Amino acid sequence: MGRYRAPARRGAPYITPEGARRLREELQRLWSVERPEVTRAVQEAAALGDRSENAEYIYGKKRLREIDRRVRFLQKRLDELKIVDRAPDDRRRVYFGAWVEVEDSAGTVRRYRIVGPDEFDADPAYISMDSPLARALLNREVDDEVDVELPRGLETFCILSVDYPDAAVGPGR
Repeated sequence: MGRYRAPARRGAPYITPEGARRLREELQRLWSVERPEVTRAVQEAAALGDRSENAEYIYGKKRLREIDRRVRFLQKRLDELKIVDRAPDDRRRVYFGAWVEVEDSAGTVRRYRIVGPDEFDADPAYISMDSPLARALLNREVDDEVDVELPRGLETFCILSVDYPDAAVGPGR
């Protein structure tokens, strides 16, 4: 049997301005800083002789492949992403980019920001819009209750507040 892997499901094509900036900075760093450093290290390791037993050479080539793969992914992904840089007209409802304060059935209050799947790892309070909690919260408003199937079981959340960061507010808002 082959090593076939089904293509990964693409996440939603939305991103905040901060997330897009972070991805562009990563692309720039990989291309103009890390790749030249690793290339130089590989050349130096290759000059030492036998490449078949040269750990620095083997590791460097592997790292170059990883960098190139990430660069290709970032270039392609940045082209297809849509930057959401303004708040919605109805600021009472939960939409992409919103900060949402929720209370669970145990009375624990948490605050989350709904962001794109390419940026939720930037902050522990960020959740991907593709996550079960975010999908349940989208289009809801304050005082709505939502049931979410989590790994630990069904959980009920009550929306306490919805607000949007100033950076998401476009002209005339």
